[in-house]
Amino acid sequence: MPNIDEVKQLREETGVSITECQKALKEANNDLEKAKEVLRKWGKKLAEKKSSREAKDGLIEIYIHPNQKIGVMLDIRCETDFVKKSEQFKKLAHDLTLQIAGMKPSYVKPEDVPEEIVDKEREIYKEQFSKSDKPEKIIKEILEGKIKKYLEEICLVSQPFVKNPDKTIQDLINDAIAKLGENIIVKRFTRYEI
Repeated sequence: MPNIDEVKQLREETGVSITECQKALKEANNDLEKAKEVLRKWGKKLAEKKSSREAKDGLIEIYIHPNQKIGVMLDIRCETDFVKKSEQFKKLAHDLTLQIAGMKPSYVKPEDVPEEIVDKEREIYKEQFSKSDKPEKIIKEILEGKIKKYLEEICLVSQPFVKNPDKTIQDLINDAIAKLGENIIVKRFTRYEI
């Protein structure tokens, strides 16, 4: 049975409910780091379950960089007014605007990228390897790896989070879903720069 100090510490570090922290510590044999990993896995499963629920409430978060030459508008959705007003949801929205301002994504998720842009990028990479002596199979694997990396760079949810590069933005959203208990989606964003 986990002791109360471990449960309290895990709750403070993750923001997850006390009951879930107790279960995670029990499953991880009172190892705090393993318990965090257990909670992350549970959060991802929970996010997958909640993804089918409609997120029709939300807010528009606006960020203007101190130099006043970069601005971001973010449309982020949740299911209820209760979550929309929570500090955790507002902090997530703010963190996402900082990410967009700094990392310059063009799309929310890989599915949003038009096929012609992916095809154009693929052609560029093919041209780079056209005079290569590598076998066709190896070139194809390299091309797919480069396309995957390209999509990670231009899509918000695939990017590493600037405040914690061990997590992607999707991981950050999944953590918020686990803590708040609602589906959360980034609907759209616009980034301006002078």
